[in-house]
Amino acid sequence: QVQLVESGGGLVQAGGSLRLSCAASGRTFSNYAMGWFRQAPGKEREFVAGINWNGRNSFYADSVKGRFTISRDNAKKMVYLQMNSLKAEDTAVYYCTAERSLGDLPPAGVGEYDYWGQGTQVTVSS
Repeated sequence: QVQLVESGGGLVQAGGSLRLSCAASGRTFSNYAMGWFRQAPGKEREFVAGINWNGRNSFYADSVKGRFTISRDNAKKMVYLQMNSLKAEDTAVYYCTAERSLGDLPPAGVGEYDYWGQGTQVTVSS
């Protein structure tokens, strides 16, 4: 079992930066691939970024590639999403996710993750 708590959301102007954090509970955090998803009003939840269990492999949605960076600290049981050059279309509730996986690549589908945080709101003003 993994419990996830996000923090770091807020209101920022376009072009600005935010860093989201996700604190995980559970003894075997390093056995989990981690991801970030987001959901804007009236839209489906979408994949943003994922990182595999040892942090060596990550990938991103095309819409955030080059602007967002996912990272993890297994010793601290933390996952981060550094968001730079934010745009109005990045406005959404951001969710931290976890899936037990020791594969080289993290999953990218909503249905592939078993554990979800409560979400944190990110609002980018234009």
